[in-house]
Order: sequence, then structure tokens, then C-alpha cells
Amino acid sequence: MMYVSPLPYYYYLPLYLLNDYGPTRPLPPVDPEFFRQSANESKTLMKQANMVLNQISESKDFSTHLMEAAQRSDFEEVKRLIHSIGVSSDVDIHFTPDSFRLTFKSKIAAKDCCRLTIALRW
Repeated sequence: MMYVSPLPYYYYLPLYLLNDYGPTRPLPPVDPEFFRQSANESKTLMKQANMVLNQISESKDFSTHLMEAAQRSDFEEVKRLIHSIGVSSDVDIHFTPDSFRLTFKSKIAAKDCCRLTIALRW
């Protein structure tokens, strides 16, 4: 005996597939303002990250001091070195014996809007 469903087949599909196969819930109108502000704020984070990358790649002294401080697990010195080149963004700094990771963060009106993570090997 074969089972026959009392509902049409599109009731069993995921919601993202229903647009072409059946009714969907109405979507609210989009407001791109926060999205645009987030993109603009991300450009600022990219400038800050570029400053750090330029300093590391162009200054052997700076990169040596940074690596030595990380090797000693001197988090405050690593943070001081990063901010000494003019970084004003909020930055999470993580380092291991193999890698160095910076996550630049920003907020708009007290809401997290964007993050930019740079991960480097050493």
C-alpha cells in the first residue's frame, strides 16, 4: 500500500525553496543604511590593518620587537607596539608560537557592525 500525503509537496520543502514552488511569508522592506555604514566603517578598519601590515613588512626592527614581545608572552608590550603606529581601532590580539592574529572591531551606535581579521604566520 502506498502512502499519499494529504498536503501538497511544497509544504515539505525548506522555506528558502518555496519562492519558486509555493507560497512564502511576506518579507519586510530592506533598509540598507546600517549595511552601508558598516561597509564604510570597514574601510576605516582596513586602513588601520594596512598601517600594521606596512609597519611589519617595512621595519625589521619593529617586527623583531613584536615577535620578541610575543615570545615572552608580554601581551602589554605587543599591544603597545601595535598602537604605537597609530592604530586607534579596538583590536583583539592573539598570538601563538606559530601565528599572530589581529581582529579589528568597530561599533555604530553601540552595536557591533564589523570585524576585520588579519592572520599571519611567523
